[in-house]
Amino acid sequence: MRDLLVMMLLPLLVLLVGLRLAGSSPPPQPVACTSGTTDCTVTNVYGSFPDRTICRAANASFPRTEEELVAAVAAAAAARRKVKVATRHSHSFPKLACPGGRDGTIISTRFLNRTVSVDAAARRITVESGMVLRDLIRAAAAAGLALPHSPYWYGITVGGLLATGAHGSSLWGKGSAVHEYVVGLRIVTPAPASQGFAVVRELVAGDPDLDAAKVSLGVLGVISQVTLELQPQFKRSVKFVTRDDSDFAEKVAVWGGVHEFGDMAWLPRQRKVIYREDDRVDVTTPGNGLNDYLGFRAQPTLGLITARAAEERLEKNGTDIARCLAARLPASLFELQAYGFTNDGVFFTGWPVVGFQHRIQASGTCISSPEDGLLSSCTWDPRIRGPFLYNSGFSIALSKAAAFVADMKRLRDLNPRAFCDIDAKLGILMRYVKASSAYLGKPEDCVDFDVTYYRNYADGEPRPHSDVFDELEQMALRKYGAVPHWGKNRNFAFDGAAAKYPKSGEFIKVKDRYDPDGIFSSEWSDQVLGINGSPNIIGKRCAIEGLCVCSDDSHCAPELGYFCRPGKVFKEARVCSDEKSAAGDDLIDEL
Repeated sequence: MRDLLVMMLLPLLVLLVGLRLAGSSPPPQPVACTSGTTDCTVTNVYGSFPDRTICRAANASFPRTEEELVAAVAAAAAARRKVKVATRHSHSFPKLACPGGRDGTIISTRFLNRTVSVDAAARRITVESGMVLRDLIRAAAAAGLALPHSPYWYGITVGGLLATGAHGSSLWGKGSAVHEYVVGLRIVTPAPASQGFAVVRELVAGDPDLDAAKVSLGVLGVISQVTLELQPQFKRSVKFVTRDDSDFAEKVAVWGGVHEFGDMAWLPRQRKVIYREDDRVDVTTPGNGLNDYLGFRAQPTLGLITARAAEERLEKNGTDIARCLAARLPASLFELQAYGFTNDGVFFTGWPVVGFQHRIQASGTCISSPEDGLLSSCTWDPRIRGPFLYNSGFSIALSKAAAFVADMKRLRDLNPRAFCDIDAKLGILMRYVKASSAYLGKPEDCVDFDVTYYRNYADGEPRPHSDVFDELEQMALRKYGAVPHWGKNRNFAFDGAAAKYPKSGEFIKVKDRYDPDGIFSSEWSDQVLGINGSPNIIGKRCAIEGLCVCSDDSHCAPELGYFCRPGKVFKEARVCSDEKSAAGDDLIDEL
């Protein structure tokens, strides 16, 4: 065990040293073609979709203007080719960007990345849909304005975050979802031959179709431009406080009402909760703080590769005690370095950190550091054999969140060591999202639970305590009626998802009107929207991969001792269990 722990600790310390020193090789482009713009493949930023298949397309287009975008859509519509949009970094885990088959067309918005106009008096900005969030935030700040809410990662594009309903954390005002601040957009959709096979539709505030277009999964067409309502520049005061989780269930129900930008992260094995106290303050408040989150900085690739190799040995040969001891280190290191926050952009001198909204709301410097020949990269870069992860996200009604947390704690208490992998990935992040008018937006005020965990490079290879993760997700989705995040999750999470949105039928009507031939639809989107088929892929070891919920032992790995069994707290769950995860003696932490 000592050798395994040394292997785990050493690369993590290497990473710690390199956090500030590294440049970064920007992530690879998700669209690659073997001959010019033909015979193409498209993937996501992680280099792998949930089903691990390669997504192919006959050709790709890289328009630089709206006119070129219209021409690209028209050409595909005239040829009756399936079309999907790929963004600059393609951060969605599911197959949003895959047209299916080999004959489709990929339209990349990589070069549609400009600011169209800024109206400081009206507090509005219009940008092209391929602009990354980082550049939108900076353009707004240059005009003395601020986007009030956003995801924490600024490498996502404006079109991508609208397609998936991306959000930050807040129940205040209009809430934390970026689409709530959309007051207009231009979208290119297929059209009859008499109209040149493609048209530009301009939607403005008050148009009911805007509620379909501002969270669309990319099935209505290609968004060309987006107009957002901004606010005068303001400052935020941020402080992280770690407490025990004894009153965690009570706190989750009220925390979003106490702090405008508050969130929390639960470390279940350590029985701790990291509370983010984050509020708007007067713009004259002293401070020029900066959020350069450690997890989004460039990391030395050698350290990433070594850390993954050590993690694989722990997963395959390590004991629960070894995994749990190693899992304590990441949270401690992040806390030691203030999670990447500084009071002046260089040094951290203490909480709270006060800074302007555009310097606090999001980060992601690994996409914009100088090219260094892959000596360093974003943590998830698929060109190296570094960390390989699942990312699940689901939202539970605020009124039910406390009960769900209580059930999670009950499951944890049965075998705390089973939760160490969650601690190793910095816990379960909880953010607040307000009910939306968007047809595919959140149907009510909710808490979003976001969890990242180990994924095996080998297809169908079980991992220790995977039953815990699967039971948590099934309990959220089936017992508490959670809705999955459109840009995250494995296949089984989307089964029946559309039925949980009261206005999904209205969305389908708009889709049928905008794209009657289904050019922008795919087998996957039809399954997720409940139009045809199921997102579940039934087969040998499908439940190990999250492609199905097991109903037979063959869906697990019986030859390796993993069988389909009921959940331990949520008995209706069906999970792949090795039946060795019964509660044991409580671990005495030695680190």
